[in-house]
This record gives sequence, structure tokens and C-alpha cells, in this order.
Amino acid sequence: MHITGGKFNSRKLISPKGDNVRPTLSKTRSAIFDVLYGYIDFDGKKFLDLFAGSGIMGLEAVSRGFESAYAIEKDKKTYFTIKSNYELLGLKPNVILGDSIKKMQVLSEKFDVVYVDPPYKEDFYNPALETILSANILSKGAIIILEHLQDEEINFSNFEILKQKKYSDKIITFLKVIY
Repeated sequence: MHITGGKFNSRKLISPKGDNVRPTLSKTRSAIFDVLYGYIDFDGKKFLDLFAGSGIMGLEAVSRGFESAYAIEKDKKTYFTIKSNYELLGLKPNVILGDSIKKMQVLSEKFDVVYVDPPYKEDFYNPALETILSANILSKGAIIILEHLQDEEINFSNFEILKQKKYSDKIITFLKVIY
């Protein structure tokens, strides 16, 4: 696993062990950040990686110019791997151990981008979107990115779909809140 762009481009990272983590493919990560750059300037922005898994999305964000990235991960071993990767790059590890839905509710930061990539087929998307809305963690104009399977039943009624792209067997959906 390696960073695909920015100041840490090509830096190798520690991959979490086990079947419970599926890092977003490098080609997909590059495409996500290319699309995202069309919507916001990364300078001074904050990124939240829910259900962080490998933590690669937050690390990519910081590498590409985000001011900071936070990662929430429930699995203890994976959490320590993410922390190690932040430290490997000389970054302050803003890594939170625990359930993403619950931890989101106590965050005091406001985020410009929230990345949502929970375990597939586990029905976390709708609770995550509901909590993002109720937890008051979004800055003005924030973008929410979902990585999901095509057949996931997701309620987008409070959101504007900015863009959807298919990569392999998954869909990447870019959203903005409808106020």
C-alpha cells in the first residue's frame, strides 16, 4: 500500500492484516481526489475518514494538501496500524478508536470532507448519513463521499448527488447536504 499523490507520493505504508480491511485501490483513490479537487481547494481543509480501515484515505488527503485528517476505526489492531502509518510520515495521528457512529457524535471539529466506507452489506450507510447531519460536524459547503456497492439501499433524500462514478464493483458517490 502506498500514497498516490502529493508530498508523500509513492511512500509505502504498513497494510493492516486480516480480512476485515479492504484498502481503496490506488487508481480509485487518485480518481476520487481528482474529482474532489474540482469541488474544493484542499488548503486549510479538514478530512474525516469514517470506518477508516487502513487509514489510507486520510493519509492521501494530508499528502495532497489538507490541513489535517481524522480517522475513526473500531478494530484495535487496525487502529494501531493507522497510528503507526501517521507516525511513519511524521504526522500527528488524529486517530480515534471506537464505533464511527458513536464517536462522530462527540467530535468538536468541523470537517470539509467526510469519507464513508463501512463494511459492505452491514447497513451502516444510512445511520452514518443521519449522524453526519445531526452531529453538526460539517463545515459550510462540505462534501461527503461514499464508497459503496451498486445494490446498497442508501437514502439520499437530504443530499444533492454531485457525482457518481463506477470503479470496478463499487460506486463512488459525492454528496452535498441540502439545507
